[in-house]
Amino acid sequence: MSDHTGHPPAPGDLLDIALEAAARAGRLLRGGRPDDLAVAATKSSPIDVVTEMDLAAEKLITDFLAERRPDDAVLGEEGGDTAGTSGVRWVVDPLDGTVNYLYGLPNWAVSIAAEIDGRTAVGVVEIPMREETCWAVLGGGATRRAADGTTTPLRCRPSPPLEQALIGTGFNYVTEVRVAQAEVARRLIPRLRDIRRGGSAAIDLCDVAGGRLDGYYERGLGAWDLAAGELIAREAGALTGGRPGRPADGDLAVAASPGVFELLQPVLEELGAWHD
Repeated sequence: MSDHTGHPPAPGDLLDIALEAAARAGRLLRGGRPDDLAVAATKSSPIDVVTEMDLAAEKLITDFLAERRPDDAVLGEEGGDTAGTSGVRWVVDPLDGTVNYLYGLPNWAVSIAAEIDGRTAVGVVEIPMREETCWAVLGGGATRRAADGTTTPLRCRPSPPLEQALIGTGFNYVTEVRVAQAEVARRLIPRLRDIRRGGSAAIDLCDVAGGRLDGYYERGLGAWDLAAGELIAREAGALTGGRPGRPADGDLAVAASPGVFELLQPVLEELGAWHD
C-alpha cells in the first residue's frame, strides 16, 4: 500500500522517524523522572503498574508520529489501537521495564517498531541508561550505536551447548502465572549455564542480538514488547519463534542463536512454558 503522498513508504524514512521519536522519549524519561514518581494506574495486577512517565512518553511519541505520518495506524501499550489508511502501523512501548524505572533501576527502554502491510520492517530500541540505541531494518541487518556515536553491527554469539548457555527470561505480574513460570525456570536452570531476569523484554532481545545473552524466552508478552526487539534479534542472526512451528506470540516467545534455539525450544515445550 501507499502512504498519504501516494508513494510506498521507504523503510529508511520510517527508521529515521523511529530513531528520532525514541530519542526524544528517552530524553524525556531520563531527564524528567520526578523524585516522587507516581503510579498512574495498574494493568494486569496491582504490581503491574503504569507511571505518569509511561503516559507522558507515549503521548510524546504518538504526537510526533501524528505530525510526521498522520495517516498511519498506531498500537501503543498505554493508549490502545488507532486506525490508519497508509498500510503502516507503529507498535510502541513507551517504557519497557516500568517497574525498573519506578525503582530507579537502569534496565528500561523505549521500543518502537514500524510494520508495513502487517510485516515488521523497522525496529528501534533506545536504552537511555546504557546510552545505547539498537535498530534494524528488515533485510538490512542490525546495528548498535554507543554513547560516543560509534556504530557496530550486531551479531548473536556462536551457539554453545545448551548446558553452557546464558538465557534471559521474564515473569508475569499475575501471581498464578508467575508461579507456573517459576516452576518452569526451576526445572530449566539445571540444564543451562544460568538464567538472567532483566525486567525488559526489548533489552533482552537486543542482548541476544549483541551476544550478551545466548537466548531468551518469555510467556505473556504483548506485540509492543516483541515487535522491535524481535526484528533486531533476527537481523543479528538469531532465530525467533514461539511453540514449535509457530511464531513468537503471547503464549511463548523464544529468541536465541540458531544452535541454542534448536535445543531450547523443544525443552520449553516439554516443560510447558507456554501455559500456566
